[in-house]
Amino acid sequence: MTVPDRGTGVYDDLEAEQDRLDDVLGRLGQDDWGRPSAAAGWSVSDVVLHLAQAEELMLASAQGDSAPFARDPAQDGSGDKFAARRVEDGRGASGDTVYQRWRTARHPALGALRGWPPGTRLPWVTSPLAPATLATTMLAEHWAHALDITGPLGIAYPDTDRLRHIAWLAVRTLPYAFQVAGLRSRPVRCELTGPGGERWEFGPADAGSRISGAAGAFCRVATRRLAAEDSGLTATGPDAAAALLVVRTYF
Repeated sequence: MTVPDRGTGVYDDLEAEQDRLDDVLGRLGQDDWGRPSAAAGWSVSDVVLHLAQAEELMLASAQGDSAPFARDPAQDGSGDKFAARRVEDGRGASGDTVYQRWRTARHPALGALRGWPPGTRLPWVTSPLAPATLATTMLAEHWAHALDITGPLGIAYPDTDRLRHIAWLAVRTLPYAFQVAGLRSRPVRCELTGPGGERWEFGPADAGSRISGAAGAFCRVATRRLAAEDSGLTATGPDAAAALLVVRTYF
């Protein structure tokens, strides 16, 4: 079957993904917060600080406030540098304090985002986004960083059908990803198998390039948690291999 209409269900799925991460974080011991995460140079506490800051930015965006997204020229317009600078500036609080900061921010941020009608464009780090796209971006962010936390700590974090949103975002972002890489953008079809064996299809059916395989692997490649060559994904056609090298889940 093809992937179902995302509709406004992405908001509920973002909340569900946050709830699952909240359950993981609530079980961490005091020593766990200082342990290295899978995000290079960041501890578990740093990862959660980043998510708390992202929630606060999403709340500002949903309130129409673009001031927090101003960056200094040294960051070269890079969202990664923007996030890294904010984490570096915000370090110093205890793990529990950081955890409570994230918990305090996430519900108001999502509630404010839900209130915007389709077609609205809200300020974000590199360019304005539609509310549902911003929610999808945040879902990808929480899922990927949950892997950064749970992997090194040996905590199970199984894939769910919420990955369909992340896969959609990765395909939706491909033209931008090609542009950033200085490559010509061409259509790519993705035919993926969800965690429950369901078939998800994204991109034009007549595209000359195709990516196929497990949705979990595709989402990990798109969030830069897995190298394309280690993913087991199949890339056919002139542009599929390049797409796997540049694919991303953020603007």
